[in-house]
Amino acid sequence: MAIMSNEKNAQSAAEAWLSLVDAGKYSQSWSEAAASFKRAIDAPGWEKALDGVRPALGAMVSRTVKSATYATTLPGAPDGEYVVIVFNTSFEKKASAVETVTPMKDPDGRWRVSGYFIK
Repeated sequence: MAIMSNEKNAQSAAEAWLSLVDAGKYSQSWSEAAASFKRAIDAPGWEKALDGVRPALGAMVSRTVKSATYATTLPGAPDGEYVVIVFNTSFEKKASAVETVTPMKDPDGRWRVSGYFIK
């Protein structure tokens, strides 16, 4: 039962975070990400990375969860609580994309995004 609530809470956190990215609020999405995310890339680097990718896709049209997998170990990441969420996403200029968002449970108990990939 606990794992299901972890996945649900992590998914809520991921969707709230993605809404910031969708709205072009890149610096705010960086601010609300997990500490490990912030250590991996600084705010200007994050904004530049998104500026290079997201405008070309156009507006988000739809996003559905394909899978949500709870894990306590991930390659290249410290042990902790993670949920790897894969979304099938459709954008204005790219009908079929896959977004992988990985929230992790921070020490304060909140789920925050620690990784984001789009292809």
